[in-house]
Amino acid sequence: MRRAAVITVSDRSAAGVRDDASGPVGVGLLRDAGWECPDATVVPDGADSVERALRAAIDAGADLVVTTGGTGVSPRDQTPEGAARVIEREIPGLAEELRRRGAAEKPAGMLTRGLAGVARGALIVNLPGKPAAVASGIPVVLSVAAHVIDQLAGGDH
Repeated sequence: MRRAAVITVSDRSAAGVRDDASGPVGVGLLRDAGWECPDATVVPDGADSVERALRAAIDAGADLVVTTGGTGVSPRDQTPEGAARVIEREIPGLAEELRRRGAAEKPAGMLTRGLAGVARGALIVNLPGKPAAVASGIPVVLSVAAHVIDQLAGGDH
């Protein structure tokens, strides 16, 4: 069974001020698609916390790591910066498709700076923190995730 991890990036959720609304959406969709996926991990905003959480998820054996939140333009939105420290090769087409679909649903969708790429045999994808963005983004990710992971393991095209 393929293994996934969801990391919610939110100062307020990490501090217990607000419930994590987006992480459980991602976890549920991944489980429904047949992926083994523990409950979402919640970390505060910031490149350092994102980098640590991504490395920990990959070390724990995740084939797919999806982050939610921290992809916007506010000063604390540093998820892409943290992901860039971990990603070895970007997959810009996946990030572009997620932005395209997000902008079609809501103009602010074009403001997300999320990355997609691979590192140490895992696929990493940054999604915005809104539950609706996670709900529309996970199917896009799943449309290619198994193929990417097979390729990383040496599978044929």
